[in-house]
Formats: sequence, structure tokens, C-alpha cells
Amino acid sequence: MSSNSSQATNAPNGDYEARIRGLNLPEQVLEHVESYEAVAGDRDRFVWKWIYSLLPSFTLSSVPQENMGSVRVLKTNLTILITLLDDLAEKHGDTATFDSVWRCIEGREIGECPDDADEETVAFADELWSEIKAGLVDAPRHGEMREVFEYDLRQALNAMDYSRMLNDHLPMANLAGTEHYGPHNMVMFPYADIDIMHSPSFEVTDLGKIRELIWHLQKMARIGNWLTTWEREIQEGDFTAGIVVHALQDGVVSIAELEASDAQRRAELIERIKKREIEDRFMTEWWRRHRAIKETNYHADSVDVDAFVTGMETVMQHHLASQGFK
Repeated sequence: MSSNSSQATNAPNGDYEARIRGLNLPEQVLEHVESYEAVAGDRDRFVWKWIYSLLPSFTLSSVPQENMGSVRVLKTNLTILITLLDDLAEKHGDTATFDSVWRCIEGREIGECPDDADEETVAFADELWSEIKAGLVDAPRHGEMREVFEYDLRQALNAMDYSRMLNDHLPMANLAGTEHYGPHNMVMFPYADIDIMHSPSFEVTDLGKIRELIWHLQKMARIGNWLTTWEREIQEGDFTAGIVVHALQDGVVSIAELEASDAQRRAELIERIKKREIEDRFMTEWWRRHRAIKETNYHADSVDVDAFVTGMETVMQHHLASQGFK
């Protein structure tokens, strides 16, 4: 990538992978990681340690220290659930299991799983979601933020469903749709809702300001995710990353090439996309959004906005440092 990407961030020093892998997850997370590995196992344990290590960087400053541990565990467990759904939708195209888990989350009657749904996966997701809900109920401001959280979580589910549809119907691919739906997959609104639930001092008059800022930061987070996962995803047959959709829209690759390609051919397509410097265009967009945020006053009385923005800069650094590991 060009000089824009090298400026973006100076990646963390030292053996980054070893340091993340050396982290110990708390028991309240580890038990669900082990259950996930038993029923799905698509993701390396590095992913959960990576997000666990990063969560304090972009937790709202309004969360008191005594609530930080609970918030970190809840958000890591929510990440496991969202990632499971993401893989069902984008990687496996497993509509039956995805819909069954969605019913669990929305509190609809699960009933008997469809014949083509994976009952073990649904049972695991139901158990994990039940524990997350129980943890949220204990939060000081759960009642006040519950409806907002549930709404924001539905947006993340809808984003994953859009990705599933896109992989099943590639001719519908367009950058405007991907940039609209895709950022909700970063779950930054539900993360912030959990923070606010645990923030007795948060002033409700700051809610609109914080949410406006998150709209922009979530798009930046999605760019970071696309930049560091699109190569793996294209090899797995997932073509929903903004970089790939951009390449499709510009005629760099074709639908027929993506759908018919084997691993070797897809590697050649990846190199073709890289030569067209599409990654640089997204990195430039990240910087444009970053400058716009810095130039806008998002002052909030009960939250340190500057620290929150700096935290997202840290996330981008760690996205780049983790390329190839998640």
C-alpha cells in the first residue's frame, strides 16, 4: 500500500502475534470459546484474544473502573456470537442456522430447528445469548438502554443478512449498498450501548452526539476490517468486502471469475486487485474520514470524545498489525 497506509499508523512493535496469543482470556469468556470451537471452530483463538485486548481502547470513558471487567467480558462474548453469525451468513451461506439463531436473539419461539439447520450451533448460540442477556440485565441502566441496544443489534444482524444475500446474488453487488450495510457488522453501536448501560454518570443529553460520532467511526472500523481480511475471505468464497465489491464494480474482476475460481485462480485474482491499488483508495478514505472527525466538534459533557477517537486510531493500528492472523 502507498504512503497513506504507512502514515495511518505505526503498527505495534515487537512480535505482535506472540503477544496477543500470550494473553489469557477470563474464564467467563474461555468457556464459550471452547464451546464455540466444539460446534464451529472456524476462527483461530487469536481473534478472541485480539478483540479482548483492544476493547479497553474504545470503551467510553464514562464506564467506571469497577464496571470495566463486566463490560469487557460482555462485549467479548457478544463478539463471539456475532462472529458465529457472520460466518454462517458470509462464509457458509447457512440460511437455516442463521435464521434459527436470529430467532433466539429476537426472543421469538425457536421451536423445532429446520432439517437443514445445525442444532448444536443453535443450542450453543442460544446458551451464549442467554448469558449475555443475563449480564446486561444486571447493568445499572439496562432498562433505559434496552430498546436502543436491541434495535442496534438488529442492524448488525441485518448487515450480515445483506452479506449472505450478496454472496448468493452477486449481480446485486454495488459499493453504495456495501458501504451502507457493511459498517453495522462492526457492532460499535451495541458496544456503546453496553458501555452506557454500565455508566451511571453518562448524561442522556450526550447520546445523540456520541451516536453521530459512532456513525463515522464505525465506517472507519469497517475499512480497517476490510483491508486486513479481504484476501482470506475471497479464498473462502466470501466476496462481500468493500475492496472486492469495488473491484467488481470497476471491472477488475468478474462475477464469473470469482464464482468459478479454485484456490490458485483466486490467488491470481487477489494479485490483480492488489496491483490496481484499490486498497490504497480505501486507506485514503479512512484518512479523509479521520480528518473530518478531527475537524468537527463532537463535545460531550460526560464522555471524553478525544480519547474515544484516539482509541479508534489504536484499533486501526492493530487491524494492520494483525493482517493474516484473523
